[in-house]
Amino acid sequence: MASKSNAVWAIDIGNNSLKVLHLTATDGSVKVIGFDNIQYEKILSASGVTAAERDELIALSLRQFVRENNLGKEPVVVSVPSQNSFARFVNLPPVAAKRIPEIVKFEAAQQIPFDINDVQWDWQLMNPIKTGQNKVGIFAIKADVVNQALTHFSRENIIVACVQMTPMAIYNYILFDRAELLKNELEATVVLNIGAENTDLVVCSKDTVWQRCILMGGNAFTIAIADTFKLNFQKAEKLKRTAPLSKYARQIYQAMKPVFTDLASEIQRSIGFYNTSNPNTKINRVIALGGGTKMRGLTKYLQQTLQIPVERPDAFKKLQISSEVSAAKFHEAVCDFAVVYGLALQGLGLAKIESNLLPKSIARHMTLAGKAKYFTAAAVILMLVAVIGAARIYLDKVRYDKYERERAIIREIVETTMESANKLDEQANKGPVYEAIIQNEFEYFKHRDVVPRLLQTILLALPNETNNPEQAELYRAFDKRDVQTILKIPRKERKQIFITSLSVLFAKDIGAATFGQTGITAVSMPSPGYTPTPDINDQINQTAQGQVPEEGAGFMVAIEGYSPYKTLNELMDPIGVKDDKKKWGFITWLSHTDNIIDGNSPFKLYKKTKVEHFQYEEGEVGAEADKEKTGTAPDGIGIALEETKNIDSWAGEQVLMDPMTHEIISKVAELEKGGKNKIDNKGKVIYKVNDHWFKLNAKFLWKDAPKQAAAIEQTGTASQ
Repeated sequence: MASKSNAVWAIDIGNNSLKVLHLTATDGSVKVIGFDNIQYEKILSASGVTAAERDELIALSLRQFVRENNLGKEPVVVSVPSQNSFARFVNLPPVAAKRIPEIVKFEAAQQIPFDINDVQWDWQLMNPIKTGQNKVGIFAIKADVVNQALTHFSRENIIVACVQMTPMAIYNYILFDRAELLKNELEATVVLNIGAENTDLVVCSKDTVWQRCILMGGNAFTIAIADTFKLNFQKAEKLKRTAPLSKYARQIYQAMKPVFTDLASEIQRSIGFYNTSNPNTKINRVIALGGGTKMRGLTKYLQQTLQIPVERPDAFKKLQISSEVSAAKFHEAVCDFAVVYGLALQGLGLAKIESNLLPKSIARHMTLAGKAKYFTAAAVILMLVAVIGAARIYLDKVRYDKYERERAIIREIVETTMESANKLDEQANKGPVYEAIIQNEFEYFKHRDVVPRLLQTILLALPNETNNPEQAELYRAFDKRDVQTILKIPRKERKQIFITSLSVLFAKDIGAATFGQTGITAVSMPSPGYTPTPDINDQINQTAQGQVPEEGAGFMVAIEGYSPYKTLNELMDPIGVKDDKKKWGFITWLSHTDNIIDGNSPFKLYKKTKVEHFQYEEGEVGAEADKEKTGTAPDGIGIALEETKNIDSWAGEQVLMDPMTHEIISKVAELEKGGKNKIDNKGKVIYKVNDHWFKLNAKFLWKDAPKQAAAIEQTGTASQ
């Protein structure tokens, strides 16, 4: 099913949440323009959850989705679980193309292990018709499974255009996004979609797919914890998710160990069965998806057991992300979006498997309802065109014969005009050579203000009176060094970002430049009012005189600093803010440079969704003794608190404080009244986290980069 629109909605009703992906396709490029991962209040397959309660939880999530999104006329593609599903690839005898549907129907009745009247099925020719055998894929699932899934959508008036099995959606994702893993039919990749209740095992090769549903998932681990510690399902689930941080982590993992073993054995048994049936096919990799892969140690255990590399993707290789979408939030749940990614590819006509398990009666109703008005309009238009066309032919002939003399005069005038235009073009072509020489001489004076303007753009994107008027008093007090007014606002409520280091590096080809690259002159910003050095101006002017790269020139910017605000990510790049500028963060403003200065900035944030072009890291401002947990913070944060040498509890630690307000900004041990460290029940020191640091590497495309070299090359050299 290929979409007539260039955008499609894909929806997957999981056991933990409702996954939604809104994709668009332009010239083969696929981009995320919206997504959602609506968590249920309870796991649908948890013990004690009734069928009625399960339907209500799904209805609430779909209702929230419809309320927050405008579906319009864009098609909706949905998935159905793999239980009671069937997929088989068969070779047909060489027959005429018109006989293939008849033979496939016979094969389906023989191959499908259910009553043909109780299933929804479809088929697809997997290779072009040749003189030899034709391979077809036959796909089927119990009709009641499809009807149950469609009931949820019909209740919310969501019109479904296509229904696909989860394993086939996963296959479409792998074949499109990771095609390098499936170079030929003798190489295969195993995809494990570990859900709450079941695990879909899908063996993907270049032309075929093999599936098996393992009746074991994340709930099995939860039940094991519940049985061991005598807990209810909800408490056991919470303990499972927080196991790495629990003081009983060893006992929790010991309780789950039999489930680890059983799951790995089932996977190994399934792969062994596939290898027996396909002895010449080599499995080169296992890709783990789904919420179950978030369990710490699972992928490592599977890799050790299977002796096959196991990978948990942290990004989609061929999926771009719109600037309106939070890339950080999307990548947090990337393993949950593989199914909807594959569904959306089918909706956009970019998938290998195109079978549609939507009941034929519903499909016909949707097709006729959508086309009826077009049939009527087409008939009326055709009649009008016929009448108007006949009348126009007659009138044109009469008019043509009447003005023959005038046409002769016009032809003579056109010939004279064309001759004059050719002479004018001949003279005009000589102008660009001299114009290029003049412009080249003036080029050196054009670009001395580029770097200061970029620095001004970055500084204006920081929280200030304009973009955060709610704390205007704080910023005015800070400028006046009014400490008493500053201290009236709790430190963790202050929306401030302090930059300790900012550097700018010019690159002739911003797309090819890499962070940390040597051989490019750096421009640092030691203080406001900074002007660029002659070195970077020389490079810019050299770009004006040399060949301009295809990607264009630009600047690599490295920013380091810290913030007292309680939620650094909210201050940097909050999600879901769209066009509400009052909620934009520092990175959000940098993504909309035209909104910062004059409405037409010469700079544009370059490919924020690609890790090689945009990198962001954050951590806690910590004591030197705690560096392994807090990470390597930037230099220049705060000043050392000298009084620590007189405090036994902080002896040997470098405690940092705010140079203006003298508040402690580093992670320090909490103190009791006597000045001693607070200790938890394990005898470990309790620490208090204060400020957070960040490191940001980004690229800015210089939209107005000089292109005089190209003009000179087309018209001649400057010496001419």
